[in-house]
Amino acid sequence: MTVGVPRRVLAGVVASAVTAVVRGAFDHQAPGGQARWTRINHRGEPISLLEGPAAAAGLLAGGLVGAPSPRGAVALTLATASGAAFGLVDDLAEDTSSRRKGLRGHLGALARGELTTGGLKVLGIGGGALVAAAVATPGHRADGTRRSAVGWLADVAASGALIASSANLVNLLDLRPGRALKAATLVAAPLALGPGDGAGAGASVLGVVGAAMDQDLAEADMLGDGGANALGATLGTAVVLSTPRPVRLACLAVVVALTVASEKISFTRVIERTPVLREVDGWGRRPVDPPADRSA
Repeated sequence: MTVGVPRRVLAGVVASAVTAVVRGAFDHQAPGGQARWTRINHRGEPISLLEGPAAAAGLLAGGLVGAPSPRGAVALTLATASGAAFGLVDDLAEDTSSRRKGLRGHLGALARGELTTGGLKVLGIGGGALVAAAVATPGHRADGTRRSAVGWLADVAASGALIASSANLVNLLDLRPGRALKAATLVAAPLALGPGDGAGAGASVLGVVGAAMDQDLAEADMLGDGGANALGATLGTAVVLSTPRPVRLACLAVVVALTVASEKISFTRVIERTPVLREVDGWGRRPVDPPADRSA
């Protein structure tokens, strides 16, 4: 069932409003106190992680409003909620004394029988993504004939991998102000404007971006794992709902390739060395302070 334009608009408005209201409420009373959500950013300045749960709330509300069907609503809720919940566990309970870097570090710890918060996040988001994919993948073809069990399972596995890896990739981009939100916009805009069943979810992502961008660029807030994983999971599910198998497989190949590359290559360094990417990445951001003049 294609989501009509009014529903898409409403999904974006609801997502934006819920994100703004929840974030404003956190200013008055943050769960556990403001200090629990404060971290130090790349400049060595304090920044709040409260954008993350606020964005997740907006995504969940907008996803429900813009869902194409009860099946789509359940899939979006499962994927987004698992991304938010396990991301927040990693944000708030990570053992910094034994911190593991990257997906390889967490998987390596799991292989040795060590369950880190990052490893728990991998398992939790992966499991949620697979269940969401199973819900989103119909057991019948468009003509009503039943699909083979092998074909259905293969589609579920690929779609689940796409949702989980999308959640991880957006989190990898949340290293500089506005970067993850800008990347999400590039993916969400064609989804929101397209004919697919994920259009409402794409619109809700745009609504969340609109509500969160100013504070993110001002370096007052950041998504953190909870917000970035939720955002990526929503986008991945929207792609699953909107596109045919060849497109989903192509998207999965791109996301996996970028994830593997991130283990060896710094995205920030690549962006800084590429003029177009550097300009887009810097739009709206506070410039880096020049080195102090020690000759004065």
